[in-house]
Amino acid sequence: MIFSGASGSVTGLSFLSKLFCWDSSSNTNSSASLLINPSKISSFYRRSPLRRSPFHIATARVSTEGSEQATAGVVEGSPPPSFDAIRQARRSADWKAARAHLESGFIYEGRIEGFNGGGLLVRFYSLVGFLPFPQLSPSHSCKEPHKTIQEIAKGLVGSLISVKVILVDEEKRKLIFSEKEAAWLKFSKQINVGDIFEAMVGSVEDYGAFVHLRFPDGLYHLTGLVHVSEVSWDLVQDVRDVLNEGDEVRVKIVKVDRVKSRITLSIKQLEEDPLLETLDKVIPQDGSTGPDSLRTSDSYDIEPLPGLETIFEELLQEEGISDVRISRQGFEKRVVSQDLQLWLSNAPAVDKQFTLLARAGRQVQEIQLTTSLDQEGIKKALQRVLERVP
Repeated sequence: MIFSGASGSVTGLSFLSKLFCWDSSSNTNSSASLLINPSKISSFYRRSPLRRSPFHIATARVSTEGSEQATAGVVEGSPPPSFDAIRQARRSADWKAARAHLESGFIYEGRIEGFNGGGLLVRFYSLVGFLPFPQLSPSHSCKEPHKTIQEIAKGLVGSLISVKVILVDEEKRKLIFSEKEAAWLKFSKQINVGDIFEAMVGSVEDYGAFVHLRFPDGLYHLTGLVHVSEVSWDLVQDVRDVLNEGDEVRVKIVKVDRVKSRITLSIKQLEEDPLLETLDKVIPQDGSTGPDSLRTSDSYDIEPLPGLETIFEELLQEEGISDVRISRQGFEKRVVSQDLQLWLSNAPAVDKQFTLLARAGRQVQEIQLTTSLDQEGIKKALQRVLERVP
């Protein structure tokens, strides 16, 4: 008996008996024909979990020579795997692929198949993973700020999304994605300390505001934090008094932590320090004075702000500082803080003279240091002094 057929393959198919039927019109004394049953193929293909895989079907014919009775050919070997076994093998391979994406950090592009109350359902080969709403890029909410997250999710169904695998647990059947982390991999290379961005305020917390950065393509891909201390030069008791969700602002990048994927931003550093601006007005450099706003008499006639005398004594204990005295005093029109604040001048020391500014309430006092230290040395000396002063 000879089993012959045209070249081709049927990937993952089993139950061959269901696919073939005898051609009864053939002459049984000479040969018997075994042909594909089209109706069986159609129903089998619809039920097959591997229907996405292409396959080719070829006519097979079994002929018998010297035999009065036709018999079907038998393929020797182990029986073909069941559909369930094939499906499980594929799913196991896809879990392995998911772990490979997790370890490599590669970006995966998957199709959004649906959503629920907590996030999006994203196809990963034969698996379906989960993308929590907090892991979405800010570009979606910034593009359509008036829509709810559920409305945004509904509009995303059927589209492709670039994500990073952040959790794989085959035993618990958990596959978690993040679009935020995929965006960080792509766009964090385009930012540096000192860069200035147009931005949109996202959530506002007690400790600061999360702000979304707008890139040249017009979309908001990355998010940074403006700490409450970097919102304004004025004293900010509640960030919500200054910033609200949806506000458009300009921000400066002051720190990029590429290990923790964090961006630190500042709004106030794009503005002039009002202390220095006020000093230029109430303590004019040409020596002119305004009524009740300036005193340039001997420093010993000016009473130091509370706490300054102790700081002066400690500064004189630092190596490289030989003299500390108040040179001038002025009064601001507004109260920024009642607490004593010390500010370093941006100008380098000239002829061993360096300027500090002290402020409390409306009072501003200019302090002259006689020192051999540079600006960085003075900064470190002042830090050590403030650590010693209660």
